[in-house]
Amino acid sequence: MTGLATEGLIFDMLRQGLWISVKISAPLLLVALVAGVAVGLFQALTSIQEMTLTFVPKVGAMLIVFWASMSFMTSTLVTFFTDAIIPLIAGR
Repeated sequence: MTGLATEGLIFDMLRQGLWISVKISAPLLLVALVAGVAVGLFQALTSIQEMTLTFVPKVGAMLIVFWASMSFMTSTLVTFFTDAIIPLIAGR
């Protein structure tokens, strides 16, 4: 039977899925890292230790990047499902 998922096929799908998740989450994580370092530097230079100062800019920057990269994330997921997952389920 050709429709059975072999161990190699399962590992390949898992590898592709993990790579897709890295590609999708990278913009948000990089912006959170840059914003965190910038705010930390600002706090160290000014000696302002306010908790909301670390949280609000990070969340704001992440929301802006999320909004800007939603089409990239959606198209990446749709392509992965269309090219890899759906044909595997359909047995093609």
